[in-house]
Amino acid sequence: MAQLAANKIRYYRWRGVNQGGKKITGVTLGFQEQEVRAQLTEQMIQVKKIKRTNPSTLDKIRNQMKSSDVTAITRQLATMIESGVPIVQALKLMASSHHKAEVRAVLTQVNTQVEAGASLSKALKSSSPLFDNFYCDLVATGEETGYLGQVFVRLATYREKSEAMRKKVIKAMIYPSMVMLTAISVTILMLVFVIPQFAAIFGSFGAELPWFTRQVLKASDFLINYGGYLAVGLLLTLVLYRYSYKRSYSFRLRIARLSLRLPIIGNVILKATIARFARTLATTFSAGIPLLTGLQSAGKTAGNLHIEEAIMEAHTSAAAGMPLYLSLRQCNVFPELMLQMTMIGEESGSLDDMLNKMASLYENDVDNIVDNLGQILEPLIIIVLGVLIGGLLVAMYMPIFTLMSVIG
Repeated sequence: MAQLAANKIRYYRWRGVNQGGKKITGVTLGFQEQEVRAQLTEQMIQVKKIKRTNPSTLDKIRNQMKSSDVTAITRQLATMIESGVPIVQALKLMASSHHKAEVRAVLTQVNTQVEAGASLSKALKSSSPLFDNFYCDLVATGEETGYLGQVFVRLATYREKSEAMRKKVIKAMIYPSMVMLTAISVTILMLVFVIPQFAAIFGSFGAELPWFTRQVLKASDFLINYGGYLAVGLLLTLVLYRYSYKRSYSFRLRIARLSLRLPIIGNVILKATIARFARTLATTFSAGIPLLTGLQSAGKTAGNLHIEEAIMEAHTSAAAGMPLYLSLRQCNVFPELMLQMTMIGEESGSLDDMLNKMASLYENDVDNIVDNLGQILEPLIIIVLGVLIGGLLVAMYMPIFTLMSVIG
């Protein structure tokens, strides 16, 4: 299905008169000025002046539609459609009750297009880029088969599990990052502010300092004299990294491969990516979407460029007639357990069920790793901080102990 360009939502500042004759002003979100005027007219507001405006950063953040909002919308639509509520009425109810202005505007736009005769999948696709090809293709399949409610149930379950998995991966990455940041910050503070105080004391000794102490003092002097250059260099490195990541496909691919080799974190990323791939493929396959189309969707939503490339290679092999499990085996990325379960699913005719079981298996593995991550890293944290801070303190007190023993 071809991708339609999503319309861009805009902010409109207006002045008008309400039903009681009182002058009022406000800001309303919409895709076009006519749409905003129509909304205000429905609210019994006579518009005197309206123009586009640029929102403040705070307003933009507060009203921005996020992936989690799409998940909530999907679950609400699934519940209402399964309960027999017409799609137009469901969209109106959600649009009128949502607390985010951008979500209200998007749902209103979708509802307007559906009332005008557009299919729900096309209305969603043209209203926000958050409704991607995978999402809209599934909705289109539900519309064609008459099982729209069931499709939204599958989509809601899929998105909820995917978001839970993403949060687990982020949690796994934040914990060690915060530990390293704390260790580096404490070390820098000691080298810049504490060590120089000891250096002034050592200068009055008139004796040769221990080798370890001399190295720490040199590190302190270097950081004080060249710390600014180091900070600028770090900033330039980050800017260059961001530029390269945005512009270079090969650079993004190298980063994706490197992320899979990280200790502990790499294993979490790999299992989370496999779980997402299996869940996506199971969702598309069970909805009646052809396997090859589902493979493309699963590849695009994998979340790791290296594995996405592997899935696209598997797609090419499967398109040539090779069984799915053999196509995946050729990639040298997927674990043997997954390949065996895929083979069983293909041969037994229960591929979607087996893929869902695989996804649950790897999701549970990620849960266990992340839940135990604190216990795994806690001893390491104590050791690292102890070595860094303890080493600096020992280096500073060694000359004092030496001097005291000489005096004694």
